[in-house]
Amino acid sequence: MGTGHISPSVFNPTELDARQWVSVAKNAGFSRVILTVKHHDGFCLWPSAYTDYSVKSSPWKNGTGDVLFELAIAAKEAGIGLGVYLSPWDRHEGCYGKTMDYNEFYMGQMTELLTGYGEIKEVWLDGAKGEGERDMQYFFRSWFSLIHQLQPGATIFSDAGPDTRWVGDEAGVAGSTCWSLVNQSSLTIGHTDAKYSGGGDPQGQDWIPAECDVSIRPGWFWHPSELPKSALTLLDIYYKSAGRNCLLLLNVPPNSSGLISDEDVQVLREFTELRRAIFSHNLAVNAVLTASSTHGSSFGDSRFEPSHVLEEGIFHYWAPEEDQSDWIMYLDFATSVSFNMIQIQEPIHMGQRVVSFHLDILSQGIWQTVLKGTTVGYRRLVRFPTVKSQQLRLVIDKARADPLISYLGIYSDPFSVVSDAPDVSSTSYFNASRIIQPVVGNHSSSTSV
Repeated sequence: MGTGHISPSVFNPTELDARQWVSVAKNAGFSRVILTVKHHDGFCLWPSAYTDYSVKSSPWKNGTGDVLFELAIAAKEAGIGLGVYLSPWDRHEGCYGKTMDYNEFYMGQMTELLTGYGEIKEVWLDGAKGEGERDMQYFFRSWFSLIHQLQPGATIFSDAGPDTRWVGDEAGVAGSTCWSLVNQSSLTIGHTDAKYSGGGDPQGQDWIPAECDVSIRPGWFWHPSELPKSALTLLDIYYKSAGRNCLLLLNVPPNSSGLISDEDVQVLREFTELRRAIFSHNLAVNAVLTASSTHGSSFGDSRFEPSHVLEEGIFHYWAPEEDQSDWIMYLDFATSVSFNMIQIQEPIHMGQRVVSFHLDILSQGIWQTVLKGTTVGYRRLVRFPTVKSQQLRLVIDKARADPLISYLGIYSDPFSVVSDAPDVSSTSYFNASRIIQPVVGNHSSSTSV
C-alpha cells in the first residue's frame, strides 16, 4: 500500500495487457473481474478529472492510458462481468478529512466510473480508514443511492451490504454454517463482527449473501520475492468459500510489467484442472434415486421427482410432500462405489431452507452416518474420509420450510487430505483411508467465481 506521495512516474507497466488478465480469469472458470481502480494511496488507474494523481501523470502511454477502459473492452469481448473497487480512504487527496468536500469528491469519481465504461456488475467498497487518520464521515447511503441510480444492475459489496457482505476475514474462509440472511442493523461498515458476518443469521431479515476475499499471493500486491499459493491450497479455499454458500473473490495482482505472472497463471491452470478432475464425473448419475415422498406424485405430477437433482441449474428440484416428518433421498448404485465428497444445492430463489442434514451409507444392513452438516444454500461442498457403499441416503434433519434440493453430487476427490477432526458443523464419522496425489500438470485485479 502506497503512502499517497509516491511519484506517478513509477507507474509504467510497459507490457500491460488487459486481455491477458481476462483470458486467465475466464480460462480458470471465473465469471467476473474486479479492478482496484484506486487503492488507499489515491492513485487512479483511469484519467479522473478530479485529480492529477492518476495514469495521466505517468509515463505509461505518455499519459494517455486508461487501465479501466482497456479492461472494460477486454471483459466485454470475453463475455464476463466487470466490477470496480474505489477505496474510500485516500492518502493523497487534500480534501480527505473534510466530510462534505471529500464525499462530493468521492461521488464525482464514482460517477466517472459508472458512466464511462459500460455495464458495471459490481461495485466493491469498504470502510477503510487508517489508524490516526483525519477523522471524517463517509456518506454510504448517498453513495449507494448514486450507484443504484447510475448502474441499477450492479451488486454493491461492503462489510454490511446492501447486496453482498464481507465474510469477515481475508483468508477466503466462511463459517461452516453460513446463512445468506443477516440483520443489516447488526452490521457496521468498518467494524465487522467476523463471527456474525461469517455465519449469517437464520433469524435475519435481510438477504445479504457473503463474499470471501483472499489473495493468490501472501499479500494483495505483487512482489518478485513472493510466490503464489499452491493449487491444492486454492482448492481447499474453494471448498471453504464457494462450497459454503459464498462467492469466492480471488485477488490476482499483475506484476510490475503489467501481466499476470507465469507462476500465477500456472497455479490457476492447475487449480482449474483439479476442479475439472473432481467435478466432471458425478457418481450419482449412475444411481437409482427415490425419496421418502414427492410433491404431487399421487396426481401424476412429475415436476418435483428426485431425478431432477441430477440436472444442472436451480430451476428443477426435488420437493417432498407437504406436512411430512421425514425428508430423505435414497441412492442405489448397481455396485459399490467409493466417494469422499458431496455437493448439495438448494433452489436459492426459493429461499435458504435447510438447517441441518446428514449422509448415511448402508453397511451390512445397517445405516451408518458418514457426516453431519448444517446449512446448504446455493452450494454446499463437504469432504470426508473415503467410504465405499452401494446404497446411501441424504437425510434433511431440520428445515425452515419444506426442503427443496436442486442438485446432488457424489464425487471422489483424490487430491484433498481430509483429517478426522470435525469441521465444526460438518462432522465425519469414518476413519477411512485418505488419498493424496500430485497436482495435475506441472495495481491489483481480482476475479470472482
